[in-house]
Amino acid sequence: MDSIINPEKEYTNSKKKSINAGIQNTPKLIQVVFLYLGLLISDFLMIGFAFRFAYWIRFEINLPFFVRDALASPDYYENLIVIIIPVWLLVFILSGLYTMDNLMGGVKEYNLLFYSNTIAVLVMVATGFFQPNIIFARGWLLISWISAFFFTALGRFTLRRIFYFMRTKDWYLQNTVVVGFNEEATSMVEQFLNPKQSGLRILGFVDCKETPGTQIYRHLKCLGNISNLEPIISEYNIQKIILISSALSHEQVLDIYQNYGMSEKIKLHISSGLYEIVTTGMKVREYAWVPLVEVNKVRLTGMNYWLKIILDYGITIPGIIFLSPFLFIVGLLIKLDSPGPIFHRRRVMGVNGKEFDAFKFRTMFVNGDEILQKYPDKVEELSKTHKLKDDPRITKIGAFLRKWSIDEFPQLFNILRNEMSLVGPRMISPEEVQDYQKWGMNLLTVKPGITGKWQVSGRSDISYQQRVQLDMYYIRNWSIWLDVQLLIQTIPAVISKKGAY
Repeated sequence: MDSIINPEKEYTNSKKKSINAGIQNTPKLIQVVFLYLGLLISDFLMIGFAFRFAYWIRFEINLPFFVRDALASPDYYENLIVIIIPVWLLVFILSGLYTMDNLMGGVKEYNLLFYSNTIAVLVMVATGFFQPNIIFARGWLLISWISAFFFTALGRFTLRRIFYFMRTKDWYLQNTVVVGFNEEATSMVEQFLNPKQSGLRILGFVDCKETPGTQIYRHLKCLGNISNLEPIISEYNIQKIILISSALSHEQVLDIYQNYGMSEKIKLHISSGLYEIVTTGMKVREYAWVPLVEVNKVRLTGMNYWLKIILDYGITIPGIIFLSPFLFIVGLLIKLDSPGPIFHRRRVMGVNGKEFDAFKFRTMFVNGDEILQKYPDKVEELSKTHKLKDDPRITKIGAFLRKWSIDEFPQLFNILRNEMSLVGPRMISPEEVQDYQKWGMNLLTVKPGITGKWQVSGRSDISYQQRVQLDMYYIRNWSIWLDVQLLIQTIPAVISKKGAY
């Protein structure tokens, strides 16, 4: 083995010790039992609480639109709930809500949770239809459905915070090796290096054309060549292999798949080789029994597209009506503060490269370019980061509007024009597209948003490269629940004023 992997002594003693600490000190079985027990207890309590909450809403607060003569016996519903909860949990199990691949994976779990709660309600409806002796109020059932989803999602959200914390203590991480080393490999690994989010403990690269033990990317080292993969897997207790198909030959990929593709101990993942393109999603279609990969031209299609439209218009239209007096006052203050128009039009890129004018409240002097030329250092900073922390062009009222993100409110009208969305990637000018380089093609597959991952992750305090990565994360992982989550997270982000300038 020494001839295969010869890390430096310090690396062997410290790094390898920390790698296996979690697994050696806390056996995998205990970790799994702890996780499933926590999930089961949480779901049990949250479902029971949801039913009790529904009973309180339906029968105890006497809302006028509910029928008063419905069966309201608390003893009857308590006995009914005792029967329903195990059935509800069984639906969760059959739906895959206790399958490791579906756990702690972000909004995917919430999607499945909504689906499972809906199926459980339908099971109750069907039972009531076929068993006339089982009677329950329809209003109670409807409220139970909504509250069961809300409370079980809240319970799992809380558990996820605990779960993420435990990952920082070396729990629930899978020892992972990346086979192949090129630009695609480093781009992918960059996304995996936060173990709290990825659940992966990246140990290094195989087949990286370097001397074993050589540090080749960040803190990661070359572990050996591909012919020594088996001893590397044994030495480092590898649980997951990621093959970089663009860095390997067709024969090498097939050979590794034959050896590990059906293994019960190791999970094998193969990259598409088109990491920059598949952000928008793919589907496989057969032509004369030949499977071909088709890349989506836009990220959102079908029901996903309409769900986002409903969310955007459902919030934007009431929001504009409610905010109208406030928007009028802001416009008046801008006119009183400095000469010039109330609104600023910024030319930006939309879906499929279509340009449009994004509306904002004017926050700069009309002769801002002349003012900026007096500060050569700031001109250079602006060209590099597209942001200025201490911008001499900003008016007094403009500084206030930016700090509280009020200058973005007119973009609600861009949403009405179907040019923007409440949540999406950061909008960019035509000149900025080149800064996204190979990711630019993906950025233009969705509408830009008033808020997004960049807004809740530090806004202007994060680097431009980080903004690009956050935008790509959003596009790859979009779901309606991610939009809802980001809308909720935007409120404390705006209140904190972090990165707002």
